[in-house]
Amino acid sequence: MLKSKKIGFIGGGNMAEALIKGLLSAGFIEAKNLMVADVCPVRREWLRQEYHAKTTDDSKELAKKCDIILLAVKPQSMRAVLENIADAGDDKKLVISIAAGIAIKTIEEILNPDGKKKLGVVRTMPNTPALVHEGVTALAVNDNVSAADLKVAHRIFEAVGKTVDVNESHLDAVTGLSGSGPAYIFMIIEALSDAGVKMGLSRDVANILTLQTVLGSAKLALESGKHPGELKDQVTSPGGTTISGLQSLEEGGLRTTLMNAVEAATKRSQVLGQNSENNTPPKKSK
Repeated sequence: MLKSKKIGFIGGGNMAEALIKGLLSAGFIEAKNLMVADVCPVRREWLRQEYHAKTTDDSKELAKKCDIILLAVKPQSMRAVLENIADAGDDKKLVISIAAGIAIKTIEEILNPDGKKKLGVVRTMPNTPALVHEGVTALAVNDNVSAADLKVAHRIFEAVGKTVDVNESHLDAVTGLSGSGPAYIFMIIEALSDAGVKMGLSRDVANILTLQTVLGSAKLALESGKHPGELKDQVTSPGGTTISGLQSLEEGGLRTTLMNAVEAATKRSQVLGQNSENNTPPKKSK
């Protein structure tokens, strides 16, 4: 499905490298069919040496040669990149974006201003655990993405974790939950480790206990298929230590605080997206 495709990454940063590494490790694609465009010569050399990918500083060249164009640049750089490759796309290209806040219609308006092309566009929101192949990516598509193209897009991100389909209108919520979520978990990890040290454990021991507890709990929840509340109850015996700890968490408002964090991050993502759209110049008259 992917081995016959040429995939081009515009932007060779951490997320692009994670995807390249995942695709090659899983055998989904051969290095000869990978191309990366990046403005930094040191980065290009690293990717060429480490993954044997073809590299260039010319994104237009990449867009012309590749079947799948993966946009892995910062949101503020997206307009310039899209304008540069606007005349390189055709109906056979699949465009995939991992840039936060850049709407599908914004990509369409620049790459397909007259609407004559049936250009397939996939907008995604991956998260940083993709760097260790344990990420989760939400995908939203325009009407021109075929079922086969959607399978290809899923395949790319399955190389670094799990995938889900969502409506584009839900991508801000995805950003607030799984996009920003690792930061919430890291803060919880830090707090639990600090608590262990406060109770007399060494930092090394507290870190190991915390990290493995978080990892094991997530794995148990995934593999058991049980509701988190049911798993919580299995740990909580009457009059025991866990219920005392849970009461303290409830008194501190942990549940509400986490829900508020997701809501706040979602609203911020909406604002950033609106700002991006508001900064989009109107279409040129024909």
